[in-house]
Amino acid sequence: MLGIDPGLTRCGYAVVDGRGPTRAVAISMGVITTPPSDALPQRLAALRTEFTSLIAEFAPDVVAVEQVFFQVNVRTAMSVGQASGLALAEAALAGCEVIQYTPNQVKDAVAGWGGADKEQVKKMVQARLGLTGLPRPADAADAAALALCHLAMSPALSLRIRASKTSHRAGSNVTAGERGA
Repeated sequence: MLGIDPGLTRCGYAVVDGRGPTRAVAISMGVITTPPSDALPQRLAALRTEFTSLIAEFAPDVVAVEQVFFQVNVRTAMSVGQASGLALAEAALAGCEVIQYTPNQVKDAVAGWGGADKEQVKKMVQARLGLTGLPRPADAADAAALALCHLAMSPALSLRIRASKTSHRAGSNVTAGERGA
């Protein structure tokens, strides 16, 4: 499963192998970045390329994207919405099941309370994925929380693992970093 925390400048992603809400393994997490100095069409094209690459590399069954719920800054909301739309479209075109969760749904599913703060969510992501440290950067941690939210919300789906992916996902090495665009 692939979790996406959409953003135009920093877009978090996390690939999680889910065998149920209590048996999840982080495969990869990081941040896709685009330079604010680049023109909007180039930044969106770079994001699209990275989404396509992630989906091709990890072949997720499900892509969970944070729902753009409300932003005080309209400009930020627009850019997050554009990044979100790209992620949704690329996942759908690849044949993935696509689902959106609000930030409160993610916090509730991962930390047990919809009002949890970012540090509480990070600690629960760390515990549930068996990470040695808090997941970083914050955008990647948020993406991992989205994936864990879906595993908690959809137990029947989390038990369905395609045999063709088992060999690719073996091991628990997590690659973290920035995918530059």
